[in-house]
Amino acid sequence: MAFGNPYAAYQTTAVKTASQGKLVVMLYQGMEKELSAALKCFEADERIVASNIETYGKHIMKAQEIINELQVSLDMERGGAIAQNLMSLYMYFNQELTAANINQDKRKLTFVVDMVRQLSAAWETADGQTNTANQTVQKTLNIKG
Repeated sequence: MAFGNPYAAYQTTAVKTASQGKLVVMLYQGMEKELSAALKCFEADERIVASNIETYGKHIMKAQEIINELQVSLDMERGGAIAQNLMSLYMYFNQELTAANINQDKRKLTFVVDMVRQLSAAWETADGQTNTANQTVQKTLNIKG
């Protein structure tokens, strides 16, 4: 009997059982991973050798796909100014990453990675606070049916 890939099964379960906040954190972490991998394509002289150009582009494109997922997940009707600001930020990230990809611009790429790290940390904190509040409410309420 074949068990398949246990890591893939674990990842699938983690995604299916995650809260919305945790899913956003996971997307940011995936984006950070891809952008960090793109940064590793640069040599010490701040250039990308020809053999790494395709890999560099693939990592940036994967990060942009994640940004697109974040964009479509925004609730523009109920999200108000926060959703509008995030949409603007995601559009800016896509522009910067496109320019970083075309021009092989490490500075632009590094800036986006730093911003993604900050946003990821903020979402992780917010998700943690939400989970703590939910646990407190669940412990406080004792509804028997």
